[in-house]
Amino acid sequence: MNEINQSLALAHAAKEFPREACGLLVIQKGREVYCPCRNIGVGTDQFVIHPEDYVAADRQGEIVEVFHSHPNLPPEPSQADRVACEATGLPWSIVSFPAGQWAQIKPVGYVAPLVGRQWAHGVLDCYALVRDWYVQERGIELPNFERFDEWWKRGMNLYLDNFGSAGFGVTDLTDRTDLKVGDVLLMQVASPVPNHAAVYLGDGLILHHLQGRLSSRDVYGGYWQKVSTHALRHPDLHRHL
Repeated sequence: MNEINQSLALAHAAKEFPREACGLLVIQKGREVYCPCRNIGVGTDQFVIHPEDYVAADRQGEIVEVFHSHPNLPPEPSQADRVACEATGLPWSIVSFPAGQWAQIKPVGYVAPLVGRQWAHGVLDCYALVRDWYVQERGIELPNFERFDEWWKRGMNLYLDNFGSAGFGVTDLTDRTDLKVGDVLLMQVASPVPNHAAVYLGDGLILHHLQGRLSSRDVYGGYWQKVSTHALRHPDLHRHL
């Protein structure tokens, strides 16, 4: 990103402060053009580029870089930034506002750790953890689903609406001795619908990522058993051992 576009992006960051600003850099007629985008993410610590703005930028020229700001924070990329950068396949520029310090990252094959990853809804959340466990431990690619923060409060029921298309079937949750490694446990955490998922690791342990916390291995008992609503099993799970 050249100095002119850095100035435009910095002005955009000032306009959006204290929320994160986001935009795209495109090549139009051989020149870099900065395209400011609307951030439709929830809160002040994340960004989601409006789909209409992404399409508009794509029509304007070839998208070659993603930009966003870190309000009152250093420009060092978070785990979610690195994961999302890999997904886009593009370089990312990050500016600390109002400090004006810059950093850039590029896709290098980064994969967030299964345990100890930071929370970022839609990028590093409980379903992302399930997907990553399946591909890393069993070589099974699960589909991703577009989701916004607190979708369960918006009249959506994403887990129950989509587990079938992800290849899962319901298994018996009443007999917990029948749980197998890799079974996915759906849970209802302060929600009208199941809104949390964990992977059963065997030996009474689960792997999960609760909102606002680091992902962790925990004992499957007490509260977690109480709020469990469904156990799901993938038919290909044990064919990939």
